[in-house]
Amino acid sequence: MALFFHFLLLGCLAVGGLSTVLPDMYRYLVDEQGLLTGRQFTELYALSQAAPGPGALWVMLLGLQAAGWTGAIATTLGVLIPATAFSLIASVFHAQHPDAPIALAIRRGLAPVALGFMLASGWLLLQSVGHGIPGYGLALLTFAVASATRMNPLWLMAAGALAGIAGL
Repeated sequence: MALFFHFLLLGCLAVGGLSTVLPDMYRYLVDEQGLLTGRQFTELYALSQAAPGPGALWVMLLGLQAAGWTGAIATTLGVLIPATAFSLIASVFHAQHPDAPIALAIRRGLAPVALGFMLASGWLLLQSVGHGIPGYGLALLTFAVASATRMNPLWLMAAGALAGIAGL
């Protein structure tokens, strides 16, 4: 139940997607509870991002590794219930008041929050893998290229895979 309630709270805070609350999931599962190692956490996240299917697959994998099938159900329902409720409320409000100033203010205000959360998630994943200076350099270069160009992210992922194969 503790796993469910913690992920329910995180589901309420997941502005911009579940990856935005990844640092707190890491803190809870790895640092506080010791249910996973940092490496397991990172590998499960990477595996789920490489696999086709729903974007929230990694949350279920974390729960499965941490506490079996009950953990998978607890984490998945915990993050999906708030997202579903918020989406329903927002879509009804938008349908009734599409040009409301409050809706525009919320969208503009939450964008920088989501971006900050996503950057924190990327930093945490980079630290937990422990590739040192070459890994940080590659991550910084990838971020710069992604920010400055319209390059397809698949090319950046392929370059990262080749760098991993090369041992960077």
